[in-house]
Amino acid sequence: MPLVRISLSNTYQQETIDLISSSIHKALMENFRIPKDDYFHIIESLDYNHLKYPKEYLGIKHSSKIVYIQIFAAKGRNTEQKQFLYKAITDKIKSRTDIPQNEVIILLTEIEGKENWSFGNGAIQTIKHI
Repeated sequence: MPLVRISLSNTYQQETIDLISSSIHKALMENFRIPKDDYFHIIESLDYNHLKYPKEYLGIKHSSKIVYIQIFAAKGRNTEQKQFLYKAITDKIKSRTDIPQNEVIILLTEIEGKENWSFGNGAIQTIKHI
């Protein structure tokens, strides 16, 4: 189960927000092989003053269109799989919205051990996929 937190400006329309979310989910299904119903997203639309970023970092320019994506996922993917995921997310967002790839910031946090997840009922469930 990846848990995805999307933080962006409250100037985005709901349709764009939904496209961002579904783009991330599709990329996770394709690249991390998660099931379709493994769709847990937290979306935070924030006031402009609550989004901090440099105008340029590592040679990449940023603006008020910036979108932060934090993904919590089970440990077990290699660097190549992660690279493919990041590229798929940015490509899908760019193709479906007016958000350029340079505005998409992704942080992947890997969780080790299936005992660190509970999907409800106060229990540790068995997960068949990574």
